[in-house]
Amino acid sequence: LPTFVELYGLDDWETSLPAMALFTTRVSAEFAIRPFILEDPARAMTFLNELTQNEHPNVRRFASEGCRPRLPWAVALPAFKKDPTPILPILEKLKDDDSLFVQKSVANNLNDISKDHPELVLETSERWQGSSDAADWIIKRACRTLLKAGNPRAMTLFGFGAPEALDIEDIELSKTTAKIGEKLRLSFQLRIETEEATKVRLEYAVWYVKARGKTSKKVFQIREAHFEPGLHEISRKLSFEDLSTRKHYPGEHRIVVVVNGVEKAETTLELR
Repeated sequence: LPTFVELYGLDDWETSLPAMALFTTRVSAEFAIRPFILEDPARAMTFLNELTQNEHPNVRRFASEGCRPRLPWAVALPAFKKDPTPILPILEKLKDDDSLFVQKSVANNLNDISKDHPELVLETSERWQGSSDAADWIIKRACRTLLKAGNPRAMTLFGFGAPEALDIEDIELSKTTAKIGEKLRLSFQLRIETEEATKVRLEYAVWYVKARGKTSKKVFQIREAHFEPGLHEISRKLSFEDLSTRKHYPGEHRIVVVVNGVEKAETTLELR
């Protein structure tokens, strides 16, 4: 039904808009609204703004999900990639929503925006922080791409300690040469040189060799916690089994431990 509206409803907005709001209580309609946004952004966004007050969480979620600039597998919204300002009033109205379904959509919308306008998302997150438990959960999820990228302002926003007082020692792999499909273990020591416990975000990055010999970086989280001063033994299993989302290729793979957004130590694995 939403697809029918998407394909045949652009000539009858008076019927199509309320139809999508009705259908989204049962099935997803965020793809169907996008041709309407492309044709008349102001009118479509006025409609979505009104839906933020709807009693049904699926409908409120539709208000946010339908206007995501980078909604996966959907038609992109180039105007909102360039200027996401029309989206913000919708997100403001939903930032304290008690539905996790709605909260995830608001966070994902902001995460989309962060890829083109990181400072705008950081400003919004700083303004929302502490306004409600829902808003705090939303902004942490919304800033995940910025945190993975080691954005210093994002690190400060969520209370992570200064990386200068944190270091990595004795990094090693259980194997330095492995076959595709094998599993191994990464281990190292985390040194905390502060007077009190500090909040640490531990990650590791792998530069995977691609089919044509180039490499592609992917970041994985190890742990996020408060650590007391001193040395801490850390280890993590690594798998080089082929997945539906990632195929492995032979070659030298660079592996780096990242602490609060800063690369601190590295090693290499020869995959065969």
